Amino acid sequence: MTDTGTEAQFLAYLSEGRFMLQRDPISGRAVFPPRLRMPGTGTPLGDWAEMSGRGTVHAVTIQQKRDAEARAIVLVDLEEGGRMLSQMSGVAADAVAIGDAVQARIVADAETPHVIFEPAGPGA
Repeated sequence: MTDTGTEAQFLAYLSEGRFMLQRDPISGRAVFPPRLRMPGTGTPLGDWAEMSGRGTVHAVTIQQKRDAEARAIVLVDLEEGGRMLSQMSGVAADAVAIGDAVQARIVADAETPHVIFEPAGPGA
């Protein structure tokens, strides 16, 4: 049996290379994680929209493992609304700061595709 829930739909979009999130039908803001109803109002969700992937670091913590390079775990406020927890790539973990502009990138080299963030380039 194939999973057809909202998380499965989100992962299917990522597998296609598309960063799609649901939108609140009342405010139009993006919602993450995927779910059936809008938190707080219970309004049914279902419409998906392509996201730009642009955002701003809201919070950051550094994860240091014994035998691995440190990595930055970030909470990102997306430009279209919604907030996403992920990790940074392309920058030293201790160089990430609250307020930094970031850009999402889909990583499909793992069993499950996922979104990571990179520093936003000039003009982003």
